[in-house]
Amino acid sequence: MDELTQLPGESVEITVSPQAAGGRVDKVLADALRDWSRERLKSVFEAGMVTLNGAPTVKKTRVAEGDVIALILPDRPSTKVEPMDVPLDILFEDEYLVAINKPCGMVTHPGAAVEPPTLCHALLHYTDGKLAKAGGEERPGVVHRLDKATTGVIVFAKTDEAYYALVQAFSQRLTKKEYLAIVTGSPQLEAGSIREPIERDLQYRTRMAVREDGKPAHTDWHIVERLDERHCLVHCRIHTGRTHQIRVHLSHLGMILLGDSTYGYRPRQGQDWHEDFFLHAASLILPHPITGEPLEITAELPPAFQDQLVKLRA
Repeated sequence: MDELTQLPGESVEITVSPQAAGGRVDKVLADALRDWSRERLKSVFEAGMVTLNGAPTVKKTRVAEGDVIALILPDRPSTKVEPMDVPLDILFEDEYLVAINKPCGMVTHPGAAVEPPTLCHALLHYTDGKLAKAGGEERPGVVHRLDKATTGVIVFAKTDEAYYALVQAFSQRLTKKEYLAIVTGSPQLEAGSIREPIERDLQYRTRMAVREDGKPAHTDWHIVERLDERHCLVHCRIHTGRTHQIRVHLSHLGMILLGDSTYGYRPRQGQDWHEDFFLHAASLILPHPITGEPLEITAELPPAFQDQLVKLRA
């Protein structure tokens, strides 16, 4: 486990763990600061804001156990997110974190071409501004994400201490994430495990794809119910957190999420066209960021998902 500490002022220290020893310094930083974009990480190296054991370093430097990586956070143009009063379904809350049942159609945080409100806007209002600032003003409290159409459990950090602990929990795979999906396709197997690597699609840049040179990805799945001759309710547990992981892995196996046109869904003649796909983050188990005690958060299926199940069973 890499020990990550926020120092007074605008700096962060990471002590290299045995597991990270031998890796590149930029990879260790990327794993510890998953909320940072590649360009943001690149900029701090180019600006000379990263040191290894007190000396300036470059991205390709290999690290050893016990090495101390220090990062001075650069000043950034203000992109402050303003609070917006939007109803939220709160699943759990204490002084360190808040978990909500994310609705379909709402984006996690602001970004290019994203129209507010996002979950960040709504939670800033709900918490009266009490969200972690460590990830930047444009992503207050964000420690993981769900796609716009995905519903269910998502957690935000309310303090910087909780932010770093939660980021580490996700990056070190100390969480247990379970999903339910409605898919088109009727596989012969009742269950399986897929470990195909995932990376950006070379032809369609808005998609991800199974690629040999991709990042490791691991999804376990099983059929919960065969709804009719063409549709199934599938349970998935993801051991990694790659972009679009469930959508990519299931479509690779011939099970396309109902409504997921990005990965090949096309309705048959006479069938309804679905604007959104049906994927629900049903359960998240993670260590509490302060006490370390297991915390299990669950979210009921949204009405639209339940209605679709009834319709397909008929």
